[in-house]
Amino acid sequence: MRDIYVIDTETTGLSGGPEDLVVEIGISKVDLSTGDVEDIFASFVGWPESTLMQRKNAWVFKNTDMNFWKVIGAPRALRVIDRVREILCGELVTSYNTEFDFDRFLYRDPWGMQGIFAECNCIMTSVWKAFPEMGHNGYFPKLQTAYSALCPDDPAGIGGIQRHRALSDANMAANVLYRLYRQGKYRLGA
Repeated sequence: MRDIYVIDTETTGLSGGPEDLVVEIGISKVDLSTGDVEDIFASFVGWPESTLMQRKNAWVFKNTDMNFWKVIGAPRALRVIDRVREILCGELVTSYNTEFDFDRFLYRDPWGMQGIFAECNCIMTSVWKAFPEMGHNGYFPKLQTAYSALCPDDPAGIGGIQRHRALSDANMAANVLYRLYRQGKYRLGA
């Protein structure tokens, strides 16, 4: 059995930390020998109200069902960070967009996760290399596009609509990873 943990973050912007904040994190695990995808962890990431108030107009609060006030009342960031470190320590880990999730957020303070886990190839980059036609106007393929094409049986149960919530997106990405792996189009290295 070979498991890979797949992370997704929902954030207050695209610039990365510390300017933008992770406000939700989700982790799924895919067993590459069976294709079983398991939801491992999901949490809002709480920040002081004064810190989050500066970001109350973020896309994530206006375009998803995520509630600004639930994030303020969520477990504090350091508590969530410690739990995520416990889960991922020594594991194989990736995301649909590692440059975004890892380089812009999880490898920066306060997350500081570089060296905690073994980073695997980016799922999005692997999709683009295997199926360049899924990209649009020079852009990498969106998760919804890759999932719809590679997982027409909807194993994540999204009903055709990506919700842009961390655990649901991590589950979608884990299923895409498995389909790529099964087709021989995903390598485990970084």
